[in-house]
Amino acid sequence: MPELRKDPIIGRWVIIATERGKRPHDFAVPKEETKNEDCPFCEGHERQTPPEIFAVRKSHSGSNSPGWKVRVTPNMPPLLQIEGDLDRRGKGLYDIMNGIGAHELIIETPEHIANIPDLDVEQLSQVFYTYSRRIQDLEGDKRIKYVLLCKNYGQSAGGTRIRHSVTQLIALPVNPKRVKEELIGARRYYEYRERCIFCDMIRQEIQTGSRIIERGDGFIAFAPYASRFPFEVWVLPEEHSCDFYTIKNTRGLAAIMKSVMRKLSVTLQDPPYNYIVHTAPFRRMASQGFWKTIDYDYHWHIEIMPRLTKVAGFELGSGFYINPTPPEDAAKYLNEGIV
Repeated sequence: MPELRKDPIIGRWVIIATERGKRPHDFAVPKEETKNEDCPFCEGHERQTPPEIFAVRKSHSGSNSPGWKVRVTPNMPPLLQIEGDLDRRGKGLYDIMNGIGAHELIIETPEHIANIPDLDVEQLSQVFYTYSRRIQDLEGDKRIKYVLLCKNYGQSAGGTRIRHSVTQLIALPVNPKRVKEELIGARRYYEYRERCIFCDMIRQEIQTGSRIIERGDGFIAFAPYASRFPFEVWVLPEEHSCDFYTIKNTRGLAAIMKSVMRKLSVTLQDPPYNYIVHTAPFRRMASQGFWKTIDYDYHWHIEIMPRLTKVAGFELGSGFYINPTPPEDAAKYLNEGIV
């Protein structure tokens, strides 16, 4: 029988369509066309991108030249621009402001590698270090309230035909609605129980065990109880932390992410996916309406969402999601899929 499961953080309902019971081989992922021309993101092609904002480099290598490990450039064209003032204003009953922010591209390897499981742990550790440094740097811009990091792998997930591993960073002058929903749900839970809901989820997942996909070196990966998508995975630090940019153990995160992404790639035959880093918004002053308990009630995490199904009219009209693979089954398939 189908199940209705409620997300404990934001209260969203998900239909786990157990009668459809889709297994990994039921998700046919069409082969995507790729570009064969020279990749602008490979080492030696630095002139094909805008000048770098930040880079992890070998010693004695100069800016915008070979010798880098991870490189950050402005995205072209940018969704938001860094120059200018917000100029918040009203237009009748509507609110409007200038499109101020930042849109950066984090080029994760100098080699022509497309997918995370093909990067070694040390390289991936440098990628997560770069994430933290960019968030920390943008925190100094008072116009910016939130930094979102997202990876689009595969054209059906919003990626390009250039098969090179990159992450997009978008710095926003407002807090995203999806993050606000998590903040509100986490605060309500904390007000009632004086505990972080994410920490309680981790404890319950460890106790239950049926949805855990990977655990080690201070991190845990599991299929959420109310997964919106088949084979959705969340990765969290087991020790409470609300700000991603304070991470110290980037190598531990790299190891678990590489393992999880390899399981997804092998089990689902290299599926398109998105992953998103949800971290706490910047907190520069305790103004009215400010989440004063956010350091205790929120917990940064990475949401990995393979793009195996399509959102249709029911989902758009109701806000429900339909997931044909129970998360317990997804965890089992992922854990059994590695040879």
